[in-house]
Amino acid sequence: MTENSVMLHESERIDDLLSHDLKIIQSDEVFSFSMDAVLLARFASVPKRGRVLDLCTGNGVVPILLTTRTQANLEAIEIQPRLADMARRSVQLNGLGESITIHEGDLRELVKVTGHAAYDAITVNPPYMPLNGSDLKMNTHQAMARHEVGCTLEEVIQACSRLLRNGGKVSMVHRPQRIAEIISLMREYKLEPKRIRMVHPRSHLEANMVLIEASKDGKPEVRMLPPLIVYNEEGTYCEEIMDIYYGSQHKPHPVEGGL
Repeated sequence: MTENSVMLHESERIDDLLSHDLKIIQSDEVFSFSMDAVLLARFASVPKRGRVLDLCTGNGVVPILLTTRTQANLEAIEIQPRLADMARRSVQLNGLGESITIHEGDLRELVKVTGHAAYDAITVNPPYMPLNGSDLKMNTHQAMARHEVGCTLEEVIQACSRLLRNGGKVSMVHRPQRIAEIISLMREYKLEPKRIRMVHPRSHLEANMVLIEASKDGKPEVRMLPPLIVYNEEGTYCEEIMDIYYGSQHKPHPVEGGL
């Protein structure tokens, strides 16, 4: 099966990203992006030009969305061959081959190829959960996306520190339950947290996501941004979420970190 000269494998489909006519190849068997990736792509500070890397890219949704905000050279790395292939075909589907390069490999080994301090900005939506018995009940793709099978949180942060230039920024989306661990590890690897924003499903519920940005070798000073509320009392998206998903074709995004 093909669409726009891009091959689709069994179980795959093409979904609309609702922004700039962008599309993405997905499969429920291996990986489907969720709101956290979209929020990360909007939250991250990215330079107008330079070199930007997305770690744990999955099917490539974050770098594809970042093309609406920057003219930098975008790269992404994914350890799972099937997902890396999906990401490459999604890049091809959107005609973004000159803007995005997808690497298949282990983020822990990338520095051996690129050298230290190769990137101006890094984004990452890593596996959220440490290893436990439940990961054994999932298929390999689901387990690696959700649990720290291929890399730990510390290994992700260590890789960011090695790959990021001094003054460069790393933006991460994760679970609030691990915010203390995230901040501690970032500081251990000379990544100083600068902006933190909690995401709440509803105004009266506790946060279920956290967006955090850190600067390599930055000075200690962190801003706690206003909370982002996903749903209003009527159960529909709040205005800011509507703008993130649907308003990009009408309102230009700032290059530096939004949200």
